[in-house]
Amino acid sequence: MSKKKHSPKDNGTPATHREASGTGGASAVSRRRLIVGAGAAGAAGLALGAAGGAGGYAATRGEAPTPLTSVGSAEAMFHGKHQAGITTPLQARGHLVAFDLAPGAGRGEAAALMRRWSAAAERLMSGEPSDSRGHDTGVALDAGPSSLTITFGFGRTFFGRTGLTSSRPPALDPLPAFSSDHLDAKRSEGDLWVQIGADDALVAFHALRALQKEAGSTARVRWQMNGFNRTPGATARPMTARNLMGQVDGTNNPEPAESDFEERIFVPSGGSSAYAWMAGGSYAVVRRIRMLLDDWEELTVKRQEQVIGRRKADGAPLSGGSEDSAMDLDKTGPDGKLLIPGNAHARISSPEANGGAAMLRRPFSYHDGISDDGTPDAGLLFICWQADPFKGFIPVQRKLDRGDALSPFIRHEASGLFAVPGGAAPGEYVGQRLLEA
Repeated sequence: MSKKKHSPKDNGTPATHREASGTGGASAVSRRRLIVGAGAAGAAGLALGAAGGAGGYAATRGEAPTPLTSVGSAEAMFHGKHQAGITTPLQARGHLVAFDLAPGAGRGEAAALMRRWSAAAERLMSGEPSDSRGHDTGVALDAGPSSLTITFGFGRTFFGRTGLTSSRPPALDPLPAFSSDHLDAKRSEGDLWVQIGADDALVAFHALRALQKEAGSTARVRWQMNGFNRTPGATARPMTARNLMGQVDGTNNPEPAESDFEERIFVPSGGSSAYAWMAGGSYAVVRRIRMLLDDWEELTVKRQEQVIGRRKADGAPLSGGSEDSAMDLDKTGPDGKLLIPGNAHARISSPEANGGAAMLRRPFSYHDGISDDGTPDAGLLFICWQADPFKGFIPVQRKLDRGDALSPFIRHEASGLFAVPGGAAPGEYVGQRLLEA
């Protein structure tokens, strides 16, 4: 359940602002972005807006925090090699929603829907109204793009319902069952999956509502979940976010600067022609993980650190150093015992303990109120990205399933696996290479 910060980059293009870059002409500068960009932020504030702010894993230590006056001006690009929302800096608000195609809807209807959705996403991510016909709800009228990203994926069942079974990649085979699973089928899987992230709650909701309306009679919502992270500018300096257990949650994530990052996270080109539509794409494993916070909070800080394998104050490994220090899995204390316990979460989930298996974790926290027994319904909307879940999530989760010290304090309540195609080129819609092959 950890994540690390990287340089603000996604789908091959850094986050930018059209008014700052000089591209797109005067028409590209929306009225909302002019409102946000004017005043105290100034040109310097607009430039800082692209950094993603504190709490985004793409932020770099030592950078100045994003001024709140410029948060709304940050813009992610819709077109690119990869879809936005994968390596984009973590946003403050998120919505995950799965749809099922309506009875009778097939490949043609799905293609038309993806065309509508892609057009709406491109407008929304640039800070423009969602509907070119003037039917926008006005919910986000006063805000800029606010780092909005909209990411689309296809579930296993989508292929049978659209007559595209031969194009369904083996990496979409069902996930195995795990002992910590208490899965609710009604909140799991789905034909279509959408991930929405933004640094403003109204901007995120506006996008969710727009896409639901665009679905029309073609698809209906199967499930929907809401999440959040730390707001950009909320800390004195950019730093890794914390989860609801109070742990620094973002360390030891793969970084785009690493030489093998692309091959571990994104599907390469040149594979089977039947699955060529996934080139530049990635597979998202989505798990709703409830944290049993009442039990967790009864532990001393020292015991919590032993469960995780890292210091609570700064995320440094118990073997010493700072948050970025490599874990010394063999280091022992004066008593001869391992400083990082053998069943510590950080040890068991580390690439070193899993033959190099890794995934890019990009979660949101959630809180859905208080249960009947008085416990908080809260935890993590865990989202991880990899080129192949059978080489990323599955081997790591299998190992965690056999003895992770964190397991007694969490419960997996929903699950999904989705094929997220590469980004759309200008003039294309997401999934076009699959649906029009």
